Amino acid sequence: MIQIAIISDIHANLIALDAVLTDIKNRGLTQIYCLGDLVDFAPWGNEVIDRIQEKNIPCLLGNHDQRIAFDEAIIPLPHHDVIETSNREIAINISKKEISAPHKKWLATLPYNIELTFKLGTSLRKILLVHASLQSNDEYIHESTPKHALSTQLKQRAIDILVMGHTHHSYIQQDGDVLFINGGSVGRSKEKDRKATYAIITLSHKEINAEIVKVDYPITAVANAIYESNIPDFYGDFLLANNTL
Repeated sequence: MIQIAIISDIHANLIALDAVLTDIKNRGLTQIYCLGDLVDFAPWGNEVIDRIQEKNIPCLLGNHDQRIAFDEAIIPLPHHDVIETSNREIAINISKKEISAPHKKWLATLPYNIELTFKLGTSLRKILLVHASLQSNDEYIHESTPKHALSTQLKQRAIDILVMGHTHHSYIQQDGDVLFINGGSVGRSKEKDRKATYAIITLSHKEINAEIVKVDYPITAVANAIYESNIPDFYGDFLLANNTL
């Protein structure tokens, strides 16, 4: 049996990341992969990168990491209103200024995807890790997104599991022979409880199992740290919405 923890979308929330890493350690899991988006929206972008490096966690390049690493233009998103668009631009520009040059250089080396192949008995299990989708770091694959064409494409590559982040909403969904997993967000969950969220995949020669794990952490403390920083209060208010921690 092989167990893998998948984390994603930390968004500079070191407190949430440490809570998740502690939970993973307490479960005895040693294989961890990160799907990217280490930076933006909380005060600890450099510290989150340090932690990922310290733990030697293989990591993908998220769309936010890409923007900071290569100083790309900030393009407004159609699903954001005027208020969020303005605050997003301020927050990303803060990251562009505050993320250290060595960290930007490291982010620029990260891969877009990782393909894992495990042998269990006579079976090979293939897992493809992406930040958002096969085609783009900005595409959203929601639970409601039709999967048939994507399943066909993945099956041609003998992929059993596609694991992604980006949407900040977790789900597990089987479509034909392919299992789709979105591990949600560690540091900026859009789910009502706002808990730090990640996925565990368990592989055996007989079956594949997946689990979404939600971890409590002091959300109010993170929000207060945002309020005390130069990051817009919008992101502290977001974390406090619909939770009482």
